[in-house]
Amino acid sequence: MRRNVIAGNWKMHGNHLEAIQMVQKLSYRLDPEDYERVDIVVAPPFTSLRSVQTVIESDHLPIRIGAQDVFWEDSGAYTGEIAPPMLQMLSVSYVITGHSERRQLFGETDEMVNRKVKAVLAHSMTPIMCVGETFEERESGATEEKVGGQVGAGIAGVAAQQVASIVIAYEPIWAIGTGRTATDDDAGAMASFVRDTVRSIAGTEAADAIRIQYGGSVNPGNIAGLMAKRDIDGALVGGASLDPDSFASIIRYWV
Repeated sequence: MRRNVIAGNWKMHGNHLEAIQMVQKLSYRLDPEDYERVDIVVAPPFTSLRSVQTVIESDHLPIRIGAQDVFWEDSGAYTGEIAPPMLQMLSVSYVITGHSERRQLFGETDEMVNRKVKAVLAHSMTPIMCVGETFEERESGATEEKVGGQVGAGIAGVAAQQVASIVIAYEPIWAIGTGRTATDDDAGAMASFVRDTVRSIAGTEAADAIRIQYGGSVNPGNIAGLMAKRDIDGALVGGASLDPDSFASIIRYWV
């Protein structure tokens, strides 16, 4: 049975002191059974990773550390970039790759996402590979072509057993930070489409094991309906993850 994973992408918010407070406040709002049912991930800015690692380890919190991006080389003259071994040393478990903001604002291509996915896997971390369509693509009926292409390019050359360990986040670009969310049925259908795409590339075993998140204005009011869909195994949460009360309610979606 697939284990659900709910990740909070804090984006460019908060300094390291605020990050410590957010993790501590989140932990106060969770019960032991919450950790048993869901992989809980927080992805703070790079400048807060060490501080978050320290509080999680010192307080023995079963919260996983995520990073918002990574470069694919282990070292070199790449000013401003962060290498996979650097994240590994900070106990990072999950790394977001190919977020639409990286693709749209910084020109990240499918090939770059693929290199990052492979680099994350090579250093025993789990990629959260983001895919999704724009509003214009959705309106023109190009959603499956766009998302299927991103999935195929992102896992190209990755062994099936490694594909099985990846998390894919379906995030319709038109829903990110807009307050608009895909309907439960639409989100569920796209998650099923993503799983079928993986099946056609990497086989049934990988498709059955891979975890698929929904992202895009996820909040306490819509999480239960989304999680009821067979092929949705969690959520990649943006703004709502900055509020410990809201994020805890999302994590405890069954309550």
